[in-house]
Amino acid sequence: MILKHLEKSLYDAPIVKKGEYDYVIHPITDGVPYITPELLKEVTDEMKKHIKKCGRFDRIVTMEAMGIPLASVLSLDLGIPFTIIRKRSYGLPGEVSVEQVTGYSKSKMYVNGLKKGDTVILVDDVLSTGGTLKAVLYVLKQIGVHVKGVFIAVYKGTCKEELVRIYGIPITTIVDIDVVEGKVHIK
Repeated sequence: MILKHLEKSLYDAPIVKKGEYDYVIHPITDGVPYITPELLKEVTDEMKKHIKKCGRFDRIVTMEAMGIPLASVLSLDLGIPFTIIRKRSYGLPGEVSVEQVTGYSKSKMYVNGLKKGDTVILVDDVLSTGGTLKAVLYVLKQIGVHVKGVFIAVYKGTCKEELVRIYGIPITTIVDIDVVEGKVHIK
């Protein structure tokens, strides 16, 4: 698998320190400096290859904010609606809050529009510490939502195997990276 736009953009991505955390500033994960159509298409086309293997599902679910461009394209291409887990509460009936703790922040997100028995896939931009994904998978399980698979553009961490073990849900990543001495390395 050669993902020339993704690989080049990762090698060119600046890295900033947030405490001890190496934060990679990238178009897919941050929208900075901008997301090119070629990069977005390359990533979502690769995701679709894996998504099609997971069988039938009713909804694509993503987390605000940078999963939204990925879910939008996938929704259009697959003809499946998508739901955004938001960073603000609307106070709607059935709204469920999710507390996420990442490598560099702590906040709440809110699930609306999902109910027991829904069959979904999760799509997101990056998986690093696993804080957001772990919290979302826990809450979806509590609601009774069946998650068929998780599809992530960039994996920068060591938590994937643990999350698969805990939740029994396959996690597919498009590209796995490390940050070594201030530079991105693709595994």
